[in-house]
Amino acid sequence: MTEISDIGKRGDVGRPPLKKNVDTVQTIIRLTAETRARIKSLVGDNQMAAFIRDAIESELRRREREKPKS
Repeated sequence: MTEISDIGKRGDVGRPPLKKNVDTVQTIIRLTAETRARIKSLVGDNQMAAFIRDAIESELRRREREKPKS
């Protein structure tokens, strides 16, 4: 039987990492049904996560550029 503490530590289980040598963590977000449907209609079911990651990265870069320098 697998110990709970072993979940997520085995390299042979689940999806491969997004990038080699880059730690990732699963983050659950809630979207409205309308937002999810809009994304799905643009990119399909299999590209939703990539779309959301790209959108977050784009928004982070935009906000970091606009952040006032202290």
